[in-house]
Amino acid sequence: MKKTVFIIFFLLRIGNVFAQDTLVISKPYIPYPDTTLIFTPQNSSQLNKISLIFLLHGWSGNYAQWNIITNLQSYADKYKMIIVCPDGFYDSWYLDNTFEPRVQFERFFWNDLVPEILQKYKVDSTKIFISGLSMGGHGALMLFLKHPDFFLSAGSTSGILDLTAFPEKWGIKKGIGNYKDFPKVWKSNSAINLLKNIVGTDKQIIFDCGTEDFSYDVNNNFRAKCRKLKIKATFISQPGNHSPQYWHNSIKAHFDFFNNLITNDE
Repeated sequence: MKKTVFIIFFLLRIGNVFAQDTLVISKPYIPYPDTTLIFTPQNSSQLNKISLIFLLHGWSGNYAQWNIITNLQSYADKYKMIIVCPDGFYDSWYLDNTFEPRVQFERFFWNDLVPEILQKYKVDSTKIFISGLSMGGHGALMLFLKHPDFFLSAGSTSGILDLTAFPEKWGIKKGIGNYKDFPKVWKSNSAINLLKNIVGTDKQIIFDCGTEDFSYDVNNNFRAKCRKLKIKATFISQPGNHSPQYWHNSIKAHFDFFNNLITNDE
């Protein structure tokens, strides 16, 4: 099947006119055409190479979740970043499904989405970031830790950073089997077990979790693993639960963190 790519440009007006792009990609190894929202900074045509951040949504969400939670255009304008929000197919966990050939998110991300974005936008390839919430927090750190040379840094808010802690939750086993039958697959796809890939590097990450969040213990364990491996990690522990209001507030720290890395590098 030939790749079908549609680019839809439309204008929205909130004070000033800005461009919000929608990219739709169809491939035989994804369950339905993937819709991706792209927010570019105002007057981006006047900028040279621009930093880029992928924002991944949570379980049962879609490509629009982040822009419902917060105003992404304001972040694109303030931080002069291109923001890319792909669809994670409800419960893909941003993995290649072991059993379903039509749910191969990693293949789609690297073979199709990334090349399209790099081709169509003036991206500074040395300043690419990724973050996400919940399932997307897992996906962001997992993709980063599997490919640390591609990203400058990564983040997670309320991330499920150890899949093995939730063997019966959120359809994870639909993608990688039962934990008791496939423990190696579960462990090799959990962010906490991929930290070894950046040991001894100067890579920095940021992650946070609310103290009332059901994933708080997992995030604390992730922090302990970072300390043990001497990884440069910023962990923010603060009041809050697993909710849109928490993520609305928490994501700003990620943009600030990434922006500081860019500023310090210049």
